[in-house]
Amino acid sequence: MAALKISDADFKRLVEFMENKYGINLKQKRVLIEGRLSNTVTQRGFKDFTSFLNMIFADRTGTEMINLLNKLTTNHTFFMREQEHYQFMRDVALPYFEKEKKDKRIYLWSAASSSGEEPYTNIMQLLEYFKGRSSMWNLSTLATDISQRVLDIAKGATYHADSMKNLPESWKKTYFTPAPNDCFKVSPDVTKRVEFKPFNLMDRIPFRLYPFDLIFCRNVMIYFEMDVKIALVNRLYEVIRPGGFLFIGHAESIPRDKTKFEYIKPAVYRKPLH
Repeated sequence: MAALKISDADFKRLVEFMENKYGINLKQKRVLIEGRLSNTVTQRGFKDFTSFLNMIFADRTGTEMINLLNKLTTNHTFFMREQEHYQFMRDVALPYFEKEKKDKRIYLWSAASSSGEEPYTNIMQLLEYFKGRSSMWNLSTLATDISQRVLDIAKGATYHADSMKNLPESWKKTYFTPAPNDCFKVSPDVTKRVEFKPFNLMDRIPFRLYPFDLIFCRNVMIYFEMDVKIALVNRLYEVIRPGGFLFIGHAESIPRDKTKFEYIKPAVYRKPLH
């Protein structure tokens, strides 16, 4: 069955809304929109995108908009994605914090955490580095995503073996227990250190209780217009401690004349100490 076509007017209002509200650029994604939403439109009993979108925008509960976001956003990830970041974390960032942090607290933020593989990898890297002395340290991460659906998956903490291929065998034995259907469940020693919250990166960042030592904001800004990206980076700058590190996706970049972050290496930036 051919995909339902979206009119120019409906395409325009959907694209503008998604960009203004969530920073998501769908200008070149007409085929994706039609492909992912056509079945939903017809299965819900609508004859066209106009009536479907009218229903979405009229819903005051927010439920329909969340369902739409879940359909339109791609959440593909796996454990130990972009391994260079974890090597840098092990060899540079964590030795620095171990030496400088008198409060023995390391607080991370996984700002586009998707289904949880990233924040759980982050905690496993911390536990590996501080192995034998982790009880002396307060190690935790905040994990946020715009999609409640992927956050629910993350909280379940159960993953297929295919997503774990980049993990060392010793990590698999230490931090996972077998589950049915060739799946594995993340151990409580890891999950207890991760707090999941829904959050739209376009909003003011309210997480002010502690400044973050490390922020992972990877493979999400690639969908943003430049002005949206710069505004987000500047907000991230305000909630990271001096000397803290920002990791972005290797397919992403930040204009160096538009941010106060210091460029360290591809996809790694630092907030200056002074």
